[in-house]
Amino acid sequence: DSLRFGPISAGKSNMERAPSPATAGAEGKAGNNTHTTSATTQAELHKNHSVLEGVVAGVASYGNCFGVPNLGGETKFEPCYSGNPLVNAFALGLVRKNEIFYAKAAGEGNPVIYVGAKTGRDGIHGATMASEEFSAASEAKRPNVQVGDPFLEKLLLEACLEAMQTGAIIGIQDMGAAGLTCSTCEMGGRGGVGIEIELDRVPQRETGMTPYEIMLSESQERMLLVAQKGREHEVFRVFEKWGLDAVEVGKVIPDNKLRVLEHGKLVAEIPNPALTDEAPLYKRPLARWEPPVPREKPEHIKLGSAKLGSAAVVEGHDFGRATAADQGSAALAADFTATLKQLLAGPNICGKRWVWQQYDHMVQTNTVEAPGAGDAGVIRIKGSQRGLAMALDGNGRWCYLDPRLGAMHAVAEAARKVACSGATPVGATNCLNFGNPEKPHIMWQFSQTIDGITKACEELEIPITGGNVSFYNETLGEGIYPTPVLGVVGILEDVHKAAKMHFAAPGRAIVLLRAGEAGDITDAESEFGSSEYAKEILGTLWGYPPEIDLEPEAGLQKAVIELIQHGLVDSAHDCADGGLAVALAEKAMPKNVGARVNLASNGLFGEFALFGEDASRIVISCDPGNIPRIKEVAAKYGAVAEPIGETVPDHLEISLDGKVVVSAPVKELSQAYETALQSALQTDPELLAT
Repeated sequence: DSLRFGPISAGKSNMERAPSPATAGAEGKAGNNTHTTSATTQAELHKNHSVLEGVVAGVASYGNCFGVPNLGGETKFEPCYSGNPLVNAFALGLVRKNEIFYAKAAGEGNPVIYVGAKTGRDGIHGATMASEEFSAASEAKRPNVQVGDPFLEKLLLEACLEAMQTGAIIGIQDMGAAGLTCSTCEMGGRGGVGIEIELDRVPQRETGMTPYEIMLSESQERMLLVAQKGREHEVFRVFEKWGLDAVEVGKVIPDNKLRVLEHGKLVAEIPNPALTDEAPLYKRPLARWEPPVPREKPEHIKLGSAKLGSAAVVEGHDFGRATAADQGSAALAADFTATLKQLLAGPNICGKRWVWQQYDHMVQTNTVEAPGAGDAGVIRIKGSQRGLAMALDGNGRWCYLDPRLGAMHAVAEAARKVACSGATPVGATNCLNFGNPEKPHIMWQFSQTIDGITKACEELEIPITGGNVSFYNETLGEGIYPTPVLGVVGILEDVHKAAKMHFAAPGRAIVLLRAGEAGDITDAESEFGSSEYAKEILGTLWGYPPEIDLEPEAGLQKAVIELIQHGLVDSAHDCADGGLAVALAEKAMPKNVGARVNLASNGLFGEFALFGEDASRIVISCDPGNIPRIKEVAAKYGAVAEPIGETVPDHLEISLDGKVVVSAPVKELSQAYETALQSALQTDPELLAT
């Protein structure tokens, strides 16, 4: 799952919030340096704590009861999600290709069967509520939220699978948004037939429900089946075994329309195409929008280190590298070490063990790489050597700065995570989260995001199998960042070769894989403004996301996949939030295996080399004797393999141009990384009491 919440601590990065597209309007200009609004209040922090705890508990209680392993995902925090937290869930199933069932009705006179939970008033207008902004009156709409029962859902799943094996099922669809209305007209529309439904037969758990309420209820754990006429008893027998309602509520009719009867009287009739293929197509106006943040680094922002190898000194920020006397190796090491610890404890980078340890990730006994073990979750396919890898990714802050470029990064990073496990990406899905599309600049962001996803998927040759769009994520006029979340699935031909993220043992070589030669450094400063360092350490935002060239990115992914499949590397980790220094720490912490690394600053500030978030980089470890072969494989795909150091026992040491700038025991880094989230939650007395 991909979870996004408002701030849970009053740190520098959360005390001010950049205006959302909704509040800034379409007239925001890049040159506008007034780019912060109200601070996060203590009341908001408490509310965000409660929402986080409730969401995680909800995901855990339903998922654990349902019996599907949760392989982790991502949890992010930004002020813009305080009013509209996001919960994007991605489910992956296995089916033999000759046993696929479709949500399609067929066969005049075939019975339409309702199975599962009884229909109530919960969830009525749930889809409608999701299609409008939240306001002060939204609390009154709480009944629009559906009530779930994971045990009933598990029974329904098993019963449906068993019923499918009888051969009596022609079509099947769940009752999601708009409930019976959606499932009946969609199944009929796909089959070019109609469905007639008798509401008196629909199982109901509340009295006095109107036809309108029955047809629009979004009560959970319900399915609609079309069975072969004369074989209904086979279906009923299966659902009786599982203790579930199974009632014939209608039939397939030749006319391509939905007919609704109550007590034998026609109460609604509408052509299926009017609600499906011929539904109104919105062509909303678009207006290009520039975020109201500076595109170049503001003059008052002073980066804190001298350019290494230069006598020049830059005035320090609050980390205090202000004089030439402070520029010795020990002073740099102390400063950058403290910075690394602060980033590791930051809300977007810190360990999320408190979240995923509440999930059952071993149920079904197929999990190969659980949360924290690799860049992607990996499961085996029983009865074969093959495995599946899956990963989610998205960066709303980058899409806020440039929606097209940010969306390209979301696709590329999700695919890169899958590749770092050794799997070849084969498919993708998405959930696109936006504000109010009736505002032209929001619609422009949406259009740009789709263009970015399209471009990335074409270049990386990953088909999109489907997805979901969530609009109107605004509360009291304040909207979220444009937040596309991409889910990518890959296939491992030999699941036993799946690569781990972490360093395995001391004495291994560390190699930085990157897509081609180092890029143009002239944009480094403007790109650095989109980084976690800028947000967490400097408490501000400027510039653009890093550029990404998708053709070399594709080569990088192919290279790391081949290296893993041939057993030439023993770990691989995507270099992402927090840059190379954070990636090295994340590889070191799981097994308390450190590293001694020397990097080139290329004449840039040390922050850029350590914490810059340049695209298309992977850190691998290997037997030193494999380096020549690794370089050959990388070169074959246009990538570069640069040895940067070696693994050592329990200490991380990073040098820039030969000067030690980061030095810390791995356990100290782990302490900052592993305790930050729970410590933030425990600062709330009310939550701590519960």
